Amino acid sequence: MTDRGIRPMPEWFDSHCHLQDEFLSRDGDPVGPGSVELDGAVVRAAGAGVTRLVCVGTGAASSREAIALATAVQDPASTAGRLGVRMWATVGLHPHDATDGIDEVAELLAASVGDGSPVVAVGECGLDYHYDHSPRSVQREVFAAQVALAHEHGLALVIHTREAWDDTFDVLAAQGVPERTVVHCFTGGPDEARRSLDIGASLSFSGIVTFKNAEDVRQAAALCPLDRLLVETDSPFLAPVPHRGSVNEPAHVALVGAAVSVVKGVEVEDLAEISSRNAESLFSL
Repeated sequence: MTDRGIRPMPEWFDSHCHLQDEFLSRDGDPVGPGSVELDGAVVRAAGAGVTRLVCVGTGAASSREAIALATAVQDPASTAGRLGVRMWATVGLHPHDATDGIDEVAELLAASVGDGSPVVAVGECGLDYHYDHSPRSVQREVFAAQVALAHEHGLALVIHTREAWDDTFDVLAAQGVPERTVVHCFTGGPDEARRSLDIGASLSFSGIVTFKNAEDVRQAAALCPLDRLLVETDSPFLAPVPHRGSVNEPAHVALVGAAVSVVKGVEVEDLAEISSRNAESLFSL
């Protein structure tokens, strides 16, 4: 049995990040892990024990970039390949952009799913009534369509919901909750956590869990069963304390996990192992 005093560095799974948002070169070169910014992020992630990532699409263009990026890092000569960092992708349309329509995303998904594809989920998709960048009726329609796509392709569903809990649950009830569903960047409290868990969803916690004013989120994490809990950065957004206000990156998921481990009263190494196993199960890896 391994001596707990000399356990190796925990290995983390960042279940939700947007590396194409801040770290991908925009100089016209083919999408790939060649930019200094992205290589740096990958090196720092590996140094923090973050060896698995899901790069999340929020529209047709960002989903294409996520797929291309996840495919490119499989090259053993890439920085990620040399460091043993693996990446997968999702295809989805964020509620902010629901007025773009679902057709292009649905076509991309149909063309991308198959043996050897890095695509592991539909999303992020859902409802955001905080900003209302798209009309609420359109958000609900597009969210329902993406729930249907998750069912059609047998993929996990990654949900974004903000100030729209009742309608989120109504859409899921009408469409049927996919067997593998996660509420990403969970921002609710205990009541919303229980409702999510009752319909079979998992909860993914971000750097918000480290914020001083996020006691409701910590209470939600405290009641979430260990086998339904994931961690994420949502980078480049929501950097955890002590990096709050700076550009977030996958390396910081270790800080998120450490904060959740305190809330749950478990060893950091155990939280890393459990949350990583949960991510593997959610994304059917």
